Amino acid sequence: MQPQGQARQPSNRTVVPATDDEIREKYLERAIRELNAFARELGECALCPRGQLMPVLGSGHPQADIFMVKYSALPSEVEEGVAFYGRTGNALMKSLKRLSIDPLAVYGTLCVKCPVADPAMADPACVARLVQELAIVSPSIIVLMGPEALAVVNELGIPLSRELAPSPGQVQQFTPAIEALYVPNIDEALDEERAKREFWSSFRVLGQWWADLPPY
Repeated sequence: MQPQGQARQPSNRTVVPATDDEIREKYLERAIRELNAFARELGECALCPRGQLMPVLGSGHPQADIFMVKYSALPSEVEEGVAFYGRTGNALMKSLKRLSIDPLAVYGTLCVKCPVADPAMADPACVARLVQELAIVSPSIIVLMGPEALAVVNELGIPLSRELAPSPGQVQQFTPAIEALYVPNIDEALDEERAKREFWSSFRVLGQWWADLPPY
């Protein structure tokens, strides 16, 4: 009971509003936890016939503005278990540097994360996990590398999404919150000069998109 004559103490403490930096930090921590859980789920998945090999995981910032996706892994990526590892990753980093894009603003992954001999053997339910990965990262733009990756994303049935056209170098609206850029498969642009030029002609559009991105 409250003694007579004594002022009643406030029942709640004053709550100091969180700063923008604190809010961003909380969202980042949640994205890291969700991606770690996503990686564990992939490692325990028994749908695809990969044997003793581990799935090839995405890499990059958990809350990247730019979400890059190609269809399947090269042997170097399978060996390390990381998407965009090796020559492809090196070529991509050089391209990002030429465009003055911060590599920390990029996340890269695969449609087919199961290192099977034929990507067509991957279980559709495994490929559909890309929806969950995209939801965790919540990028501003998705860069689709090659016709196979484009076909997969168009078939995922992401809510409020529009079908994307195979129009290299053209920024398209994918969902109300996410844009998309279709480019040739970077894996096929490593050794042939004409393929390199075609990839770069499309990919450099990302540099202008990045330059026009509003500051936080």
